[in-house]
Amino acid sequence: PGDEVNILVAMNSGTPPAPLAKVASGGELARTMLALQLVLSEGPPLLIFDEVDAGVGGAAASAVGDALSNLGKRHQVLVVSHLAQVAGRADRHVLISKRDDGSSVVTEAQTLEDDDRVAEIARMLAGDAESTTAQEHAREILTGNEKS
Repeated sequence: PGDEVNILVAMNSGTPPAPLAKVASGGELARTMLALQLVLSEGPPLLIFDEVDAGVGGAAASAVGDALSNLGKRHQVLVVSHLAQVAGRADRHVLISKRDDGSSVVTEAQTLEDDDRVAEIARMLAGDAESTTAQEHAREILTGNEKS
């Protein structure tokens, strides 16, 4: 006893619209949900996006980061991301890590501040938190976020 909505999309030029759930990849589904949340901004106070940036990079990743940042002005937004362009737009960073000692796995969450934020964004950019070039770029990304 509720309304049912079927969203039809054409994911590529020249293809007929088809049900979103049947033709979209996981990343496309996540980005569609982000777009809907942006349009329907009266949504819940907490929004969670798991790898909404999957399959994108460069300018598209920056645009996703900007959209999430704007959404964060009206809602609490929790984003799982592996892209520096998206993570760098966040006000706060939490590093999730796993340790496997052979008999069990422990997952840890660590809030990052200042230099640790720079190091993690640098690691995301270059795979090396110690890279001077990556750290400079990470600072630029984070500083750009503060100016927005």
